[in-house]
Amino acid sequence: MSSRRLLKAAEAIRGVVSMAILTELRDPRVQNVTVVGVEVTPDMREAKVLVSVMGSEAQQRTVLKGLQNSVGFLQSKIADRIETRYIPRLSFVIDDGVKKSVAVQQILEQIAKERDGKASDDPPLEDKSIEEILDDLAPDGEFEDEDSEEDTQGKKRRKK
Repeated sequence: MSSRRLLKAAEAIRGVVSMAILTELRDPRVQNVTVVGVEVTPDMREAKVLVSVMGSEAQQRTVLKGLQNSVGFLQSKIADRIETRYIPRLSFVIDDGVKKSVAVQQILEQIAKERDGKASDDPPLEDKSIEEILDDLAPDGEFEDEDSEEDTQGKKRRKK
């Protein structure tokens, strides 16, 4: 249950962490990072920082390691700027919402082209499943769903 106090604290933490990453953090591994949001536990002892990283999977892992190594510095910045009883322990999680929104935008643009009569030789989107459309947009599996698993032929299938 999110109270107004928790939402304000999460927003304050987001602001402090994002500005510290942008202006004060000197770790060369931490680049192209956007702090999307913060989720704070009700007792305010832990905070999950949702970040979006533009780049490959390897770059995302590198950035996460850099952020985890900078946790103490970022927590001290929170302590300096926010008056709370407890300074929350930070953990960082990659938020794939930006990548998924880009995929949706590409799908919408393809639909618009098909409606304008500028369709390619590809079959209409109505005849394809979401998985097939995402495979066309990112054949390397960049837009994998967390709820998918591989079957015996190596294809991704959604868990039911």
